[in-house]
Amino acid sequence: MKRTVVPSVRRAVAATLLLTMAVGAFVIWRATSALHSAARDVRSASAIRFVVRPLASSANADFEVISSPAVFFQATRFQDHLYVAGPAGLLEYDPRGVLVHQYAVGRDLPGSPLIALVSAVLADSREPEIILATANDGLLAFNGRGFRQIVPDGADARAITAILPDTSGHLLIGTKRRGVLVYDGKQIAVLHPSLKDVYVTALAGSESDLWVGTLDRGVLHFHAAATDDFSEAQGLPDPQVESLAISGDTTYVGTPIGVAVFRGGRFSRVLAPGVMATALLATPKQLYVGTEDQGVIPIALEGRRPNPGPAAEETSESRPQLSEVRQLFSSADSVFAVARSGLYRMNSNGFGWEQVLQPGPVVLSDRNISALAKDANGRLWVGYFDRGLDLLEPDNARASHIEDEHVFCINRILLDPKAGTIDVATANGLVRFDSAGSEQQVLTRADGLIADHVTDVAAYRDGIALATPAGLTFLDPSGARSIYAFQGLVNNHVYALGVADDELLAGTLGGLSVLEKGDVTMNYTTTSSNLKHNWITGVVRVGSDWMVGTYGAGILGLDRSGHFHTFENASGAFEVNPNAMLVTPNHVLAGTLGKGLYVFDRQSERWSIIDHGLPSLNVTALAVGGGYLYIGTDNGLVRIPEQKLHS
Repeated sequence: MKRTVVPSVRRAVAATLLLTMAVGAFVIWRATSALHSAARDVRSASAIRFVVRPLASSANADFEVISSPAVFFQATRFQDHLYVAGPAGLLEYDPRGVLVHQYAVGRDLPGSPLIALVSAVLADSREPEIILATANDGLLAFNGRGFRQIVPDGADARAITAILPDTSGHLLIGTKRRGVLVYDGKQIAVLHPSLKDVYVTALAGSESDLWVGTLDRGVLHFHAAATDDFSEAQGLPDPQVESLAISGDTTYVGTPIGVAVFRGGRFSRVLAPGVMATALLATPKQLYVGTEDQGVIPIALEGRRPNPGPAAEETSESRPQLSEVRQLFSSADSVFAVARSGLYRMNSNGFGWEQVLQPGPVVLSDRNISALAKDANGRLWVGYFDRGLDLLEPDNARASHIEDEHVFCINRILLDPKAGTIDVATANGLVRFDSAGSEQQVLTRADGLIADHVTDVAAYRDGIALATPAGLTFLDPSGARSIYAFQGLVNNHVYALGVADDELLAGTLGGLSVLEKGDVTMNYTTTSSNLKHNWITGVVRVGSDWMVGTYGAGILGLDRSGHFHTFENASGAFEVNPNAMLVTPNHVLAGTLGKGLYVFDRQSERWSIIDHGLPSLNVTALAVGGGYLYIGTDNGLVRIPEQKLHS
């Protein structure tokens, strides 16, 4: 029998269904609103104060940059031009690959290396901009005409490691100590409590579905207001994450020893085992793996069993000159690789790379400077942490490079007028050069030194004194003699030496030792004196007193009575870099770790701080000559006429 449904019943059922759907939608809306409200409340509670301001011009226009190699980190297209960021600044190239503008760190930009850039439209802007992350000075936004600066309060929030724009106009910010922050145009806050206090190395995804690479905690997957942790126990090759890439529902996590594959948020397999994956680019059919020393490795993803590493025929063809690959991206059907030495494009046949951009000509060999000295011929000796020496000619236009197994990690350069030599303290011994710059002699433990690693060298009495991690060695016409803690030295690890006549001060990891004619007569420590910190990194004679640099208490004075005193504006919780102190007739200068250059005016007896105009606030070496002060940093070299130091 056929049933019929009365229209009124149908209307009642429909109404019930509509009511049920409306109630369900209301419940979902209320739940979503509650989640968003809770997220806003959490972010408000963790909000970080910040300022947005136009970028001011450098306060020290008198600093002259001595050109050193540009390093390419990341690139992006903006307004039909290509912009490349690196430690030295921002380079702008036209469509023909011609450099049209250079915005230099310390001159046009804050004195902090650039570490990342993206093109985006932020919530507080109505136009596309290039967003630049700096290592220590927050964010810069460039619209093609000028820069604005977004500066969070607190050094931890300004120490940025990665940035990722979201389609909402928000910017996700990875930091060294504050975890993942989000900038929504109105506030900067921690994205979620589970993502705070981690050292972020890479970001990929979106604000609601985010993958976070970390320095030592593997990869974090934030989604549905919760966070999943993946490290070695969950299949990750290494807890340090170098790079991230996403294609569809697959996430690739690059580590120093391979690439982990996650499908649907679950670990799947490892590709390219043993490869240090510094950059990744994922497509549905191919994964490109940028490496530290093996170029770019393409991995085919098609088929039942994806290729876990480079094919044999690709090994010799695809990585000829590429090294230190930092970014991979696609544009106009081409694949590009940003490496330290330039920008490369994959050949049309899919094998091999051609260089399409390279840094311009430079004078110096490296940017990471560790020692400086000006010789009698007007040449500047430039020592590097890991690249040997440059001898820069007086015209600053030419330099010759010296590097071998001993001339490598340079700690100090001493011009010895008595012997007419240049003594170079290195991690592999003491290397002696003649006045022409020719290597004459290498001294190591086999020649009587107490250790191969020489941290400082000073002219002392009839010879020289050498500081090492094992004690002191004295070299004079009678031979070599060494002392260490057994003979009274306050600590074996000696960092810095200061000399005045027969008096030698040895700054160590455990305090300060005073020697007369090579014998210890007094030790100063935090327990035996009013010394503020035992780790001594610099000692210089100023008049009849001493100034002492420390690794944690700033700069202290030591008078003839053996009393230490503090200086207004120059004593405090900061680090003076090893042997980065210099005395001139008018000034005392001290280079610091991240705090810029401290300058003491000997006439007014006042300290001031220079933190603008430098390519980095990590000042590592100082020299004077020809009326100029030379200031070395971990990001390049500048000079300034000493008379204009305070202008």
